[in-house]
Amino acid sequence: MHLFLSSIFSVLILSSALDTIPADQPLTYGNTIISSGGKFELGFFSPGTSRKWYLGIWFNKVSVQTVVWVANRDTPLNDKNGMLNLTKQGNLTLQNGSGRVIWSSNSTRHVQNPIAQLLDSGNLVVRDTTENYLWQSFDYPCDTALPGMKLGVDLKTGYGYFLRSWKSRNDPSKGEFSWVIDPHGLSQPFVMNGSIERYRSGPWNGRGFSNAPSQLPSPGYNYTYVSDPEKVSFMYQLRDNSIFARVVMQLNGVLQLSIWNNQTLNWDGFVSVPADNCDIYGQCHTYGLCNSGNSPICRCLDKFEPKDPTEWARRNWSDGCVRKTTLNCRKEVKFLKHSGIKLPDTRFSWYSPGVTLNACEELCLRNCSCMAYANPDITGTNEGCLLWSDELMDIRELGASGQDIYIKLDSSELGNSSGEKLKKLRISLPLAASGLLSALCLILYIRQKKKKDQSQKCFNEDKSFVTRMRSYQLFCTNESKDAELDLPFFDFATILDATDNFSLNNKLGEGGFGPVFKGVLENGQEIAVKRLSRYSAQGTDEFKNEVIFIAKLQHRNLVKLLGCCIQAQEKMLIYEYMPNNSLDWFLFDRDRRSLLDWPKCFHIINGIARGLLYLHQDSRLRIIHRDLKPSNVLLDIDMNPKISDFGMARSFGGNETGAMTTRVVGTYGYMSPEYAAEGKFSVKSDVFSFGVLVLEIVSGKRNRGFLHPDHHHNLLGHVWILFKEGRVLELIDTQLRQSRNLSEIQKSVHVGLLCVQQCPEDRPSMASVVMMLGSDVALPLPKEPGFFNGRIRFTEADSSASKHGETSVNELSITQLDAR
Repeated sequence: MHLFLSSIFSVLILSSALDTIPADQPLTYGNTIISSGGKFELGFFSPGTSRKWYLGIWFNKVSVQTVVWVANRDTPLNDKNGMLNLTKQGNLTLQNGSGRVIWSSNSTRHVQNPIAQLLDSGNLVVRDTTENYLWQSFDYPCDTALPGMKLGVDLKTGYGYFLRSWKSRNDPSKGEFSWVIDPHGLSQPFVMNGSIERYRSGPWNGRGFSNAPSQLPSPGYNYTYVSDPEKVSFMYQLRDNSIFARVVMQLNGVLQLSIWNNQTLNWDGFVSVPADNCDIYGQCHTYGLCNSGNSPICRCLDKFEPKDPTEWARRNWSDGCVRKTTLNCRKEVKFLKHSGIKLPDTRFSWYSPGVTLNACEELCLRNCSCMAYANPDITGTNEGCLLWSDELMDIRELGASGQDIYIKLDSSELGNSSGEKLKKLRISLPLAASGLLSALCLILYIRQKKKKDQSQKCFNEDKSFVTRMRSYQLFCTNESKDAELDLPFFDFATILDATDNFSLNNKLGEGGFGPVFKGVLENGQEIAVKRLSRYSAQGTDEFKNEVIFIAKLQHRNLVKLLGCCIQAQEKMLIYEYMPNNSLDWFLFDRDRRSLLDWPKCFHIINGIARGLLYLHQDSRLRIIHRDLKPSNVLLDIDMNPKISDFGMARSFGGNETGAMTTRVVGTYGYMSPEYAAEGKFSVKSDVFSFGVLVLEIVSGKRNRGFLHPDHHHNLLGHVWILFKEGRVLELIDTQLRQSRNLSEIQKSVHVGLLCVQQCPEDRPSMASVVMMLGSDVALPLPKEPGFFNGRIRFTEADSSASKHGETSVNELSITQLDAR
């Protein structure tokens, strides 16, 4: 039932007049400003013994005041002289006694005759007369999740809808504990103590989260879980709407579902997590198995042993367990099934819903980095493949409610059965046939090569070589003869020896293309081998793209490609080795961040700018990178930046500067608004990404997932606010504030804001950026950045073009490439 406020205030809501509501006025009207007419009320309250006042929503008809949402949780009123306004633009504003706005709904969609309404779900909304919401409190949760409230992550903006505990019973400001959904790998909820994992619910299994209780109390519930390229969200609904229920992130770090008991006039707690010692994240660490019914509660998985037996005996399990027999990719491996367990942490996993369990096993067998596989879905389907490429963490025994996992072991650990021999035969026969085909293609290639007396090249116009490439589904472009690439071709055996058979000890990281391994050639040269994963989101087009572009580009701030390797289904790129890893390895790590002083940071910023200038203007082709981010900036031994990963790059000739695409690729947080929204990309798309990168370097904060207690803007919006208020120094990372070059840092922030402006035409070229960074020229004032408020905004020109059918974008897809 949807009702407006009581009649004395309905004029305020319906007419959007600027009448004010003093904080103490509601005392005359039952502490109510707005009533839903049923379950909830909105008004001013003072918690516990506090003398501060807050605007909040609480349960109606519940004898114990239970607040479920607080508007100004971090900016309280010091007395009762507060006023709540609904402006003609549809903004709810809360002012203190002096008239200063201390909280606002910050709605950017302006309509005539907006209406504020407290729904019977507990959701405070501002809407127009056609029921379109301009703003809703459900988008800004506090410590309580009500039925119908969505929690999760908007993958477009990085904005998270999560619960955060109160600081104390007398202080509703943000506390230490939070409940979040981590979207990395196969998404899963966590209870966090600051940045430390406290409890993990496990991934969605088709009916619920694998370690969450399978049932709520009678009369039941409905779960809604959504995971797609745009969002990950979770919501619960009670089937009986007369029940008063809530899920609260409590002060002590316990997430609890409770239901109001009309007989005892109290909240009855039904479900709480963490519930026991085995719920504590990583209690038995890697490859350890926790069972709260055992003593001690931790043991190692079968075929594993304690890494430190002495400490393990003392019940210090922090070192976890290790394999009794180390895996070797050249030796035969098998899988041991473990049943009835909570699946390990899935943040470093890969998942495909359309792969059968048998195919999943083959994928894991063929990938040296794969440690285990499972089907996370328990609804009866035999499809769904989850692969782990890192050590298995946070496993516990659940019995009948648990799931199955298949862990890779050396074959010597397990006996041979006739069934496994048949399975081995089914796998080996296709591999043998593939090897025979490879040998025949190689013979044809060598014969044709001798006839034409050409040196080895990764790509050429030889018909036999094109045939060979196509036999591996690698279609090469038919470029002119002057575009031939003199690129060495490495044989597979050389790469195997150099990387010690792709040993996990040599693994540098993994991205959308696949894993990257360090190697050492016979002559002592260190290399980095980028190995295309068979289940990678990228494929042969990106492989070809990177070889064509990067082999033609020569610049000190671009990574150097040494060669490539193609063997059967294996496709690899061999690069110069970067001993200092990537920029994000330093930038977003608390300890390594201290190694980046301002001179190094400014050197890196300038190097990236010069690299982009070369791509946009000075190279043979005009190149748009399309995926510039810290993980794609590598650092050599002298901390010189080198732009890498050209799998998404596009080239242009002549005076072309941009194009349209129906397949948006890249990483949210670094994409320009026009590219993310409509598929338009140009050199100014890279300029936008560069601006984001500069602001991240200066602040030490990620744009994607940025959170601030005072507002809900992303990093770009936060920097914009500080810049307008002359408070840029507050943005600068603590380590950099000690620099004597604060003016240079402030100039870099200014340049960064110029690069991330909403309209591409307003952004400078990279030539201008290099000049601005290297001189004392006067800088123009920047305009509002793109994605301000974390939303995609369109200019009038964009809107009119769409109306007249001048642009059309279909089947937009996103490739997330956060790791190297």
